[in-house]
Amino acid sequence: MRKDYLKGIEIVYEDRDILVIDKPPRLLTMASATEREKTAYHILTDYVRKGCAKSPKRIFIVHRLDRDTSGIVIFAKTEAAKNCLQDQWDKTEKKYLGVVYGKLPEKSGVITSYLIENAAHVVYSTKDKSTGRLSTTAYKVLKETRDFSVLEIDLITGRKNQIRVHFAEKGHPVVGDAKYGKKDDMHKRMALHARSISFLHPWNGRRMLLEAKVPAYFTGLVGNIT
Repeated sequence: MRKDYLKGIEIVYEDRDILVIDKPPRLLTMASATEREKTAYHILTDYVRKGCAKSPKRIFIVHRLDRDTSGIVIFAKTEAAKNCLQDQWDKTEKKYLGVVYGKLPEKSGVITSYLIENAAHVVYSTKDKSTGRLSTTAYKVLKETRDFSVLEIDLITGRKNQIRVHFAEKGHPVVGDAKYGKKDDMHKRMALHARSISFLHPWNGRRMLLEAKVPAYFTGLVGNIT
């Protein structure tokens, strides 16, 4: 497996069809209304073009992570590969590693609610099934310390801010989550990491499992994580 580094991004895997990275925190996956260049998409486009702006080579966004979430992201090198990956996205399995405040009474479980976003771009649960989108998050406690719980999180549905909202509403916000977590949180980085992804390769149909290493920030919070 190839591992290269460019501008803080680790390339976990690359072939003719896909480019898989370990995205660092505080880096956008794609451009926003206010930021176009400091994005994984921009950096990787320059990488595949080898610095030649006139090169026809490009990459395609398959999915994305929140700016403050680190970990595995897949990009496609062709539009056909992108379409194939997105068409079979229901067969893709994504697991996250999260550190949340407190100790959960149930050491494994499933959180389900209907999520909706307001005009201020804040996502929250609603009982109105006609406006909210069904969202499901499964979790398992891997480790507990005095203040924190380390969770393996299985994202059953991929709604915006889903993991952050679900655990915040349960009273166990993600450490360092300035938007949904503790207002006086002194931790400047959010402890949420896309640890692995399992998917069908767009060319040969074989199932692949790719993993990102546990960030040092996490072990600094809770010690070793297995």
